[in-house]
Amino acid sequence: MTGYSIDITRRQALAGLGGVSALALGGCALTPRPEGIAAAQTIGADRLLETVAYNLLAHEPERATSLGIDTGDHAYLRTRLEDQRPEAQQAYAATLRQDLERVRAYPREGLSNETSTSLAVVESAYSTALEGFALPYGDVAVGSWRNAPYVVIQNVGSYLDMPRFMDTVHPVKDGDDADAYLARLAQFPSVLDGELERMQDARRIGVVPPDFLLEKADAQLAQTLGDAVAGTLFTAQYRQNLEAAGMPLAYANGVEQLVKGPIAEALERQLAELRTQRTLAKSDAGMWAQPGGEEWYRWALKASTTTTLSPDEVHEQGLEELAALHARMDPILRDIGYTGGTVGERMQALSADERYKFPEGDPGRAEIMAFINERIQWITSQMPRAFNTLVDPNLEVRRLPLAEEPGAPGAYGGAGSKDGSIPGRMWINLRTTDLHRKYDLADLTYHETIPGHVWEGEYSNRLPLIRSILAFNAFSEGWALYAEQIADELGAYDDFQVGRLGYLQSLAFRACRMVVDTGLHHKRWTREQARQFFVERNGSKYDEVVSEVDRYCSWPGQACGYKLGHSEIVRQRELAQTQLDENYDFKAFNDAVVLGGNAPLDVLAQNVSRYVAANMS
Repeated sequence: MTGYSIDITRRQALAGLGGVSALALGGCALTPRPEGIAAAQTIGADRLLETVAYNLLAHEPERATSLGIDTGDHAYLRTRLEDQRPEAQQAYAATLRQDLERVRAYPREGLSNETSTSLAVVESAYSTALEGFALPYGDVAVGSWRNAPYVVIQNVGSYLDMPRFMDTVHPVKDGDDADAYLARLAQFPSVLDGELERMQDARRIGVVPPDFLLEKADAQLAQTLGDAVAGTLFTAQYRQNLEAAGMPLAYANGVEQLVKGPIAEALERQLAELRTQRTLAKSDAGMWAQPGGEEWYRWALKASTTTTLSPDEVHEQGLEELAALHARMDPILRDIGYTGGTVGERMQALSADERYKFPEGDPGRAEIMAFINERIQWITSQMPRAFNTLVDPNLEVRRLPLAEEPGAPGAYGGAGSKDGSIPGRMWINLRTTDLHRKYDLADLTYHETIPGHVWEGEYSNRLPLIRSILAFNAFSEGWALYAEQIADELGAYDDFQVGRLGYLQSLAFRACRMVVDTGLHHKRWTREQARQFFVERNGSKYDEVVSEVDRYCSWPGQACGYKLGHSEIVRQRELAQTQLDENYDFKAFNDAVVLGGNAPLDVLAQNVSRYVAANMS
């Protein structure tokens, strides 16, 4: 299927089912039975949702590969990349607008709760994305989490995304895959130039990233360019992938020519633009300093939280939740001998305790990887105690690519492909072992893997295609924090009080994010103010928060979705417990949330309400 859209009306859906069309019998037309109409409505809605999904994938074909569905009639998607030119992004917006109108117009009567939910999810994701496309600059994540005002920066841009994608996601199993690999790389220079055009357009209207972000991006892009000039970018890993598949290494010859020639030249053009921007850049960290930045931030906050909370409301909620979490941490700290100073000061002292540090260098890295894998084994064994509906994720833990580590968080994770061929992954940042402690790494593991991102993604992959594509930051990250809570409730820290401190500090860290993100972009905090808030109020490690704060500067609003999403899931659980009383069941509630799929917070609330209604005595 190509990028055009198909209009499926109620009349066409009915006409497509012979069993419910009007039949002549003794001169009379039979009226379709209500259940027949409902079935036709559902089939029509399912077709519409499938069409909407493939219309989206025509603009973002890499997602089709990530989901493992670039096969059969859709195999052509494996040869393509998203077009980053301004006119192509507007064409993408036009497709969203057209499909949003169709979804809004589709009749809801007779549809199942699941199908109605899917239509509501599309409506929310597309309407929010279109608000972002209407802004004069930036990169819009359609049903995803990374909205960015800057098209290329230290953690945004194809110079970072493409090597990781081609090395670890694009399949290399046969000659067709190899041809598709080459076809994609042949398009890569035009992708880079499309981003370049948008960078230049933004600069012309006065949008220039902060100098400290440009400095980081310069170093990282220069490293990628150096790998291209040396002929190792893409090529080195591609040869390993070919060898592992038993395919001739000669397939890499054409890749090396592209990398050293057109790809290196396009990377050089982007680097030159970054350096032009550095001559114009200032040190102001927040969106308030950019043209139209306050409007951009309001939209980014809405997209990240799926709420209409104002920056001030988010800021105050963050402060309140931080205080409540510190009140839970204080008695544990006292119990283990840390009695003097604020919670933040005592957590800093705990962080300096050699007992909880990993060794430096490669020995420490190996110990970290072993620790993570042991925790995954334990938590996996506990899942029958937390869910009635179980999944079996294909999962691996990998170190972040070296070029990405300086601008990346401590870790991140995500689900595998819809067909199971690509594993879910936890990517761990190991640029220094000092990023991690033995009391906080378990919690990070549960967040990224099981029952966090990888686990949740397995359920979304069972839903209709469009539901596997669309994700919402507040739900994704809120669920991952709730996964940390589940691990605690299953006994992860019963014999390790310091580990529970790490878990509570993780939640407090996310409350700090709400304060810091709104502080930077709305209250005009400096970068150093933001760092010190983490260190002084929460006892966070300074090395960790340096990259964290810079990340908020390039992904405005994203950091606010975590704790807001978690708090809403917990609030819904408390409501269910109150309403159901003895009929409340921990496993059934968890199923209700995760089986409802990744959704805006208001749709999540509707899913929980249905669970409650179905279980009332």
